[in-house]
Order: sequence, then structure tokens, then C-alpha cells
Amino acid sequence: MEDIRLASGTGRWIVLTTVLGSGMALLDSTVVNIALPHIGREFDADMAALQWTVNAYMLTLAGLILLGGALGDRYGRRKVFVVGVVWFAAASLACGLAPNAGVLIAARALQGVGGALLTPGSLALIQASFHPDDRARAVGLWSGFGGVGAAVGPFVGGWMVDGPGWRWVFLLNVPLAALCVPVALRHVPESRDESAHGRFDVTGAALGASALALLTYALIVEAWWPGALGAVVGAAFVWVERRRADPMVPPSIFASRQFTAVNLVTLCVYAAFGGFFFLAALQLQVVSGYSALGAGTALLPTTVLMLLLSAKSGELGERIGPRIPLTVGPLLCAAGMLLMLRVGEDTSYVRDALPALVVLGLGMTVLVAPLTATVLSSVEVSRAGLASGINNAAARAAGLLAVAALPMLAGMGPEAYRSAAEFGETFRRAMPMCAGILVAGAVLAWATFRMPVAAPGCHPECRVHCGVTSPPLDPGEQHDSRGR
Repeated sequence: MEDIRLASGTGRWIVLTTVLGSGMALLDSTVVNIALPHIGREFDADMAALQWTVNAYMLTLAGLILLGGALGDRYGRRKVFVVGVVWFAAASLACGLAPNAGVLIAARALQGVGGALLTPGSLALIQASFHPDDRARAVGLWSGFGGVGAAVGPFVGGWMVDGPGWRWVFLLNVPLAALCVPVALRHVPESRDESAHGRFDVTGAALGASALALLTYALIVEAWWPGALGAVVGAAFVWVERRRADPMVPPSIFASRQFTAVNLVTLCVYAAFGGFFFLAALQLQVVSGYSALGAGTALLPTTVLMLLLSAKSGELGERIGPRIPLTVGPLLCAAGMLLMLRVGEDTSYVRDALPALVVLGLGMTVLVAPLTATVLSSVEVSRAGLASGINNAAARAAGLLAVAALPMLAGMGPEAYRSAAEFGETFRRAMPMCAGILVAGAVLAWATFRMPVAAPGCHPECRVHCGVTSPPLDPGEQHDSRGR
């Protein structure tokens, strides 16, 4: 355990490299949607290829992120973080140079592997390196700068797509990694969890990722047999986790009724978010005629509101408990998505799109911070990091399946994104579906969370968050071996 001070040169370098590393993964999860119409046109790709461009990344990231955190704890957080950054940059280069859609999708899957290695390590490095008196401020800087990056990401991504081209959305990661890696190797101390032991649950990780892949494939190609096989593999995953001595997802953690309930709410809200942001970026460009820059800028209100208000929302949630925020937040988001039905051809941004996105952003602000706090307070402090990792993976899996399922449920044909009339019609069918999932999450939260005040225990360290694909990975308050 190090005692580095934030005001020192080493402290500032640590914040810089962790922000750069986590920022790469965060940016890619938000800006790629903006580039999809351009990717489709260049490769003459159908709707399924666009879905896989998003989902290949989400699949490997969701399936392996828990394993990535365990590798860092065992073999060294800096080492695994650096490997993840290099891996992510190499896969990004492959994405930027991809000659066809198949290569791009494969490279996106490799990107997700890199993201699973670097994402858990960025915050863990800060918590393991800084003096306890400076740790909260360091985490605040990390989450604040990360929030700014997430907020401006769609704008920057849109500018690159319209300017030098969509490939630069990926190629930008290469110089960022070239700056990040030397700084990490020179200035970030190595750390590991000395209590980590046992064998890695590679079998569980492989079964979990395979089940998600088969279910995703079944939804995209609309075939029953991959879905049936995915269900069998998913059952095998549960069987393995129940019988392993050191499972990746210990079934005992779900003995907490609140933890189980908050993860079900997470599945509902992030399924809706994943489907919405995938389709909204296409709707604004295909139907409303926005440029990539215009679409990215149009979506800014959601992330800006989360950036400005998420810390206050977390404080409110700690005072009044999770029940009201986790009920009101999804209902506001559902209202925002229904207001998006006004967005079509000849749309006025101020009259039609802006009110919808403001209401959606307020709803996300209300629910995300209390959701994270509820996850952390629902288990023992020693299992807070595991609980946060499971919740983060569940959110990403929910978004993955929504991107696969919504086009099918809304009746989108393989060439829908090429036709403003067809895409607009199916978008109007998809938004009520997203809103319905959110209402289901709100009902579940109201029926399940009975506590008037949040339970004492582990509290979030990550106060600012505006990622739209998942809640933050947050191991909660940490104490070193000297009890500080």
C-alpha cells in the first residue's frame, strides 16, 4: 500500500494515466453509435453488421470484466492495466484499418478484451496508490475528468466522423495509449491484493460469454436454435458457479434480497438505455438529417446533466434511501423516451428533441448514483468490489441484448437504416418498448425497496459519473492494512 500525495508530481501523473486509460474505453462506448451510418455506407453493410459493431465490443467486455479485475488483483494492477491499454490500442488500430465489416467486428471484439483488462484497474490503481487523506480527492479528479470526457465524447466523435472520417474514432486511441503507457510504467507503483488466491474461473468466464454470444446471435438473425443452445450454456454457467470453490460470480452474493433486486432494476434500465442510444443516434442522422457532429451534439444534454448533478443526486439518495430515486428516475427516463416520438423529419431541435433529452438526462441523473450506492450497501463491505463488478457486467449485458433484440421486435429490416421512412416508423415502435422496460424497473424498485433510509455500510467513492452504457465500477470505501 503506497502513501503518495496528490500534490506530488507522481500523484498528478497517476491521475493523468488512469484518466487516459479509462477515458479511451469510455469514449469508445459512447461515440461509435454516432459513426454507424457512415460505417454502414462505406462497407455496404446491413443492419445486423451495425448491431454487431456495437455488440462485439460489449460482449467481450461484459463477459470478461470480472476476470480482468481478478487478474489485476493477482498479478499486479499496473501490469494488467498496461497490457489492457496496449491491447485496446492495437485492437483500435485494427478497427481503424479494417477493410470490411467482418474485420471491424472481430477487431471490436478484441477491443472489448482490452477494455476488460484496463477498466477495472484504473480506479483500483488510484485507491491502492494514494495516501488515505488524499484518496477521495484523487478519485474525485479521476471521476470528474472522466465525466468531462464522456460528456464531450459524442461531440468530438461527431466532429471526427464528419471531418477526417469514422476511422479516426478508433485511431485516436493509438496516440492516447502511446502517452498513457510510458507514464504508467514510470510513475505508477505496482500493487496487488496479497490475499488473492485460488484458481481463476476461466470456465465460468467462457461459459458466460458464450451464453451471451449465442443469445445475441439468435436475436440478430432471428433463429431459435442459437437461443436454445445459449440457454443450455447459461444453465451450465450457473451449474459451474454453484460448484466451484472460487467462482467468478458467487451464487451466495444473491442471498441478499436487495442485491438481487437492484440488479434486476439495473437490467431493466440499462437495457432501455442501450437500445435508446443505439437507435437515437441513427434516428437523428437517418430520419432527421443531422450530420454526425449534429447528432453527437444533440445528445449532449443527457451526459452534461449527469456530469453536473450526479454528485448531488448521490447525496440526496443517501438521505432519503433508494426507493424514491430508483422509482422516479426510470419513470422520468420513460417519459423522455416517449417524448422522442416527436423527433422525425423536419424536427425542431429546441421544440422536439431538446425537451426529450433533458427529461431523459434528469431521469438518468436521479437514478444512477443511488443505484450504485444501493449495490454497495446491499452486501458486506469486503464484497463491495465484487458486487459493483457484477452490477456493471449485468448492465452491459442488458444493453448488449437490447441492441440485438429491439430492431427485431420493432420490425426493422436489414436495410432499414438506409430508408428514412422505414427507420422512422420502426423507431416509433421501439421507443414505447424502451419506456415499458423502464416502467417495469420503476415498479420493481417501488415494490422491492422498503427501507426509508439507505443502509449504512460501504459508500461510493466515484461521485461523478455520466457513462450511459453502465453504472461506474466502484469498489467503495477502501482501508489499508493499518485500518485507515
